[in-house]
Amino acid sequence: MAQSRAWERRLAERQASLGQPREGRVFEHGPASFLFITLIALVVVVHVGALIVMMTMGLH
Repeated sequence: MAQSRAWERRLAERQASLGQPREGRVFEHGPASFLFITLIALVVVVHVGALIVMMTMGLH
């Protein structure tokens, strides 16, 4: 139980030291932004690919 309190305390200290996010920034963490954009692009590519396959099979 004491170990989880220490972890919570360290987390609270780290969040307090970060301060307020900059205006207009959604992702302060670079890899999170990269991952989000990559996943959105992957979803778009898969949907367009599925649409092309369905249209060539005549299932639209």
